[in-house]
Amino acid sequence: TSVLSQTLYLEISAERTISEELKDSLSFINTFKDYNSLKKEVDTLAQKLERLGYIESKLQDLNKKNDSTYLANYFFGKKCLYIKVYYDNTVFSRKELQEIAPEITETYFILPFETAEISLQKLNALKTEEGNAFATLSLVNLKPEENYLSASLKFDSGKKRILDSIVIKGYEKFPRSFLKYYAGVKTGKTFSKKKIKEQNTTINSLGFTRTIKAPEVLFRKETTTAYFYLEKQNNNLFDGILGFATDEETQKLQFNGYLNLELNNNLNYGEQLLINYKADGSDQQNFRVKATLPYLFKTPFGISAELKIFKRDSTFVTTEQQARVNYQVNPASTAYAGYKAYESSNLLDDVVIGNTVEDFNSRFFISGASFLKLQDDILFPVKTELTVETEIGERELEGINENQFKLLVTASSIFNLNYSNSIFVKNNTNILFSETYIVNELFRFGGINSIRGFNENRIDASLLSTLNTEYRYRFNKGLYIHSIIDFGYFQNQVLDLKESLYSAGIGIGLQTKAGILRLNIANGISENQDFNFSNTKIHVSLTSRF
Repeated sequence: TSVLSQTLYLEISAERTISEELKDSLSFINTFKDYNSLKKEVDTLAQKLERLGYIESKLQDLNKKNDSTYLANYFFGKKCLYIKVYYDNTVFSRKELQEIAPEITETYFILPFETAEISLQKLNALKTEEGNAFATLSLVNLKPEENYLSASLKFDSGKKRILDSIVIKGYEKFPRSFLKYYAGVKTGKTFSKKKIKEQNTTINSLGFTRTIKAPEVLFRKETTTAYFYLEKQNNNLFDGILGFATDEETQKLQFNGYLNLELNNNLNYGEQLLINYKADGSDQQNFRVKATLPYLFKTPFGISAELKIFKRDSTFVTTEQQARVNYQVNPASTAYAGYKAYESSNLLDDVVIGNTVEDFNSRFFISGASFLKLQDDILFPVKTELTVETEIGERELEGINENQFKLLVTASSIFNLNYSNSIFVKNNTNILFSETYIVNELFRFGGINSIRGFNENRIDASLLSTLNTEYRYRFNKGLYIHSIIDFGYFQNQVLDLKESLYSAGIGIGLQTKAGILRLNIANGISENQDFNFSNTKIHVSLTSRF
C-alpha cells in the first residue's frame, strides 16, 4: 500500500489589510504537511497577535477554500502600543525599574507592549536574586485605554529561603574555611541566586581548585541546600635559571640567575610557601621566603612569617624578618598586624669618607589592610587591588635610637572597555619619615615590578611614587599585547636628590603549555637624561603551574 500526502496551504485575512511587515513579525508559516499542524499554526497566530498588542484579536472562522487551501479570518481590533504599569515604590526601587523601563515616574512606568513580557520576567529575576527565590509578579486591574493598556503590578514575595547546608561534590578535601571566609558562603544567611553565582566565581579564582559546573540548589519544604561542583587543581609554580661562576679576585663561588618557587595547598589546607632568589653575579642578591597558614582552627584568623635578605655587591647586606596575624574581615577585605625587624651590616673593609652606609637595627609594629576584587579571567584574575600598610618603630644606630614611620600604599585596577580592550593602572607609593637617613635603609625600586626600563632595585629612595599604565588589546583568551607608559618620582634624602622618571615600551602576554609568558621591552629616562637606545631593558617572566 502507498500513502499519498498532500501539501496544505494557509491564507489569513482580517477586517483590515495585513502588511508584509506584520506577517514577518508573526513569523507566518503558510505550508503544512497535514491539517493538525495547520490548525496548530492558526491557534498560535492568535497568541502571537495578543503579544504584539492586539489584545482584542480573535479567530473568527477557519474555512476551506479548495482541496489544498484554508482561509483563517481574524478580527484584530485596536493595537495597544504600550502598557502603563502602576507600582508600589516601597517595593520596587527606581534603580530596578531603570533596567526594564524607558519611562518612570513615582507612581507608574511605561513598557512597550511587545517587550512587556520579557521585561517583567527580568524584573521578577531581580527580585528572586535578592533572596525571594519564589517571588512572583503579575499584572492586575487591566484596563484598555485609547491606544494603551493600564494595569497594576502585584508582587508576591513568597517565602524567603535561608541557606541551611552546603555540599561539595568532586573535591571532598577542599578546605571549607575558604567557602565561609574567602567566598562568603555561609549557612543561616538569606539565599540569593545572584550571590551564589558570584561566590562560585570567587572560588574558581583560588587557583588550587576550579568549578566543574555551575552550582545547584535543592529546595525542600523546610530546607535549602547549595551544591558546589569542584575539582582540585595543581597550583604550584616554578620558574628559574641558576648559574655558577668563580670570582676572579676572591676565587669564591658565585650564583647568578633567579629562582621562583611557589607551593600552594599541597596539604589541602590552603597553605602557601614562597621561595624567591635573584642574583646578577657580584652586583646584588635578593632572597625571600614566606609561609602562610590561613584560617587557623577554622576561624577568620591566619598567620604568616617572612624572611628577606638583600645584598648589594660588597657594600651592605640587609636582613628583614616579619611575622603577622591576618584577619579576613569579609571575602574581599583583610586586615593584619604584626612585627617587623631589620638588621643591616656595612661590608666595606675600609672607611670611606662621605660613606652613608652604616650598621643598624630597626624594630617596627606593622598594621595594614587590603582589598581584593577578582574576575573570572585566566590572564588577568585580579580586577582591583588596594593595600595600605604602616610601620611604626625605631632605628638603633651607633647606640642612638631614633623614631621612624613608614607608609606603603599599592593600588591597581583594570578598566574593561569590552572583551578585547582594557586599561590597567597601578600606583605604588612608599614614604619613610625620619630625622636622619642612611643608604641601606632606603626603599629600593626599578625593574619589572616597579618602573620598567630601569635596572632591578637600582634606585634608592626615601620617598617614591610610581604609576604604571597599560593599554591592553586581547586577540583571544590566551594572547594579548599592551603598551607601557610608566611615570615615577622619588626623593633621596641622603643625596638631597629629587628626580622624575619616565619609561615607555611595548609588551606581549601569551598563554603557553608551560604557563603564561610575558615579554616587556621598555626604555627608561630621567628628567636630567636624554633618550638613549642603549638604555632599553627587556623583562621576561614565565608563570608556570604544576
